[in-house]
Amino acid sequence: MAAGLDALRAEVELPLAYPADALAEAESAAQRAPDAPHAPGARADRTDVPFVTIDPAGSTDLDQAVHVERRGNGWRVRYAIADVAAFVVPGGALDGETHRRGMTCYSPDGRVPLHPTVLSEGAASLLADQVRPAVLWSIDLDADGEPVDVHVERALVRSRAQLTYAQVQERLDAGTADDLLRGLADVGTLRQAAERERGGASLDVPEQEVVRSDGGAFDLRFRATLPVEGWNAQISLLTGIVAARLMLDAGVGVVRTLPPADRRDVARLRRTAAALGIDWPDALPYPDLLARLDSHLGAHAAFLREATTLFRGAGYRAFGGEDAPAPTGDDAEHAAIRSPYAHVTAPLRRLVDRYGTEVCLAAVAGCEVPAWVHDALPGLPGTMTSTGRRVAAFDRGAVDLVEAVVLEPHVGETFTGVVVDADEPRDGRTRGALLLRDPAVVAPVTSGGALPLGKSLTVRLDEVSVPHRRVTFVVA
Repeated sequence: MAAGLDALRAEVELPLAYPADALAEAESAAQRAPDAPHAPGARADRTDVPFVTIDPAGSTDLDQAVHVERRGNGWRVRYAIADVAAFVVPGGALDGETHRRGMTCYSPDGRVPLHPTVLSEGAASLLADQVRPAVLWSIDLDADGEPVDVHVERALVRSRAQLTYAQVQERLDAGTADDLLRGLADVGTLRQAAERERGGASLDVPEQEVVRSDGGAFDLRFRATLPVEGWNAQISLLTGIVAARLMLDAGVGVVRTLPPADRRDVARLRRTAAALGIDWPDALPYPDLLARLDSHLGAHAAFLREATTLFRGAGYRAFGGEDAPAPTGDDAEHAAIRSPYAHVTAPLRRLVDRYGTEVCLAAVAGCEVPAWVHDALPGLPGTMTSTGRRVAAFDRGAVDLVEAVVLEPHVGETFTGVVVDADEPRDGRTRGALLLRDPAVVAPVTSGGALPLGKSLTVRLDEVSVPHRRVTFVVA
């Protein structure tokens, strides 16, 4: 595993150790007062707000802290986001290195962070019981969960507790959750309903996760998504939606885009549903169909995998000035969310968020966007696309490697899996993809006959190559 992961990092040219000058800047920034000259303006004291963070167990790079409360018939959502601009000097060595990295890359044996850990897991992270500089979003919602007012400011905040998804779900299920967590569930549910109403869609695709035992051995599992994860994600989506609207109204910024699905792809997906025995009436909107599916059922898992083809082509669109006017209509929209949308809630782990946040702060304050932000905007889409491809290649390669390591001792054995993808027959053989539940593997499968999509098959593990990160099954 160690050799394979090292080879994969070299193959995708993943940056590893931070250059000495960039690391020195980070260490110096960690000792500075939070109001650096490049992050100007009075910082409000909001340490009285009882924020909490909600993340996977073991997380230390904490971008967001949340507080939700009733306001009359509606709600007020406060979302504190790590203020990375208070620590990174524009044009400096650290800034340059973050542009080279683009985003944090997570690995089975650790992580390659966007920012040095002295910041991302220390001085800039919203760790519990620590006063931290933050960009605070205050979003007022009406009784239906729709935003009616938004304010963005620099602030000092203090998280009261670092919670995990499992802890929050357990408290909600047991009826012991406090008002904040119950409010999160209520607002999250309202926002999910609003998402379906506007035609947005969230896919519950089985997600492979690499896990490591206490003894150090690697294994794979499909991660069960808890309801609270969906509700928490809706707070981030809400913030990204109002951020995009602020930037589009200001005529400057960077939004996340996804083109509408091609009609031919939608028609093909309807044929797939029919072939799998999934009832999709013409009058039933696509988001409402997704809400009825269970990824643990073979036919549903196959459909959800096919449904991901509707969500291809995501990118970023930077704009500002006469040569790059703000996009409108479909060009400004993220088709899966069915709304304009921007990344502003994960600046410790994603470069573009720092810039979108600064645009929103300037828009709310009624002042000019800082020159260092304006100058960087045109290059951000290209930077995020190239670095995102690199991280995606590493993610897929790491899972492929673990699959090969886990399965190598079992060549020649038989397994039962569900066909989740199938090509047209060619040269007397049909190729597709097979989903196994134990171990949690999605791998190529070949057959001399048809591969029945969504059906269970007995297959034989035909080949494993750890150096090539390759696993192949054949129909037994």
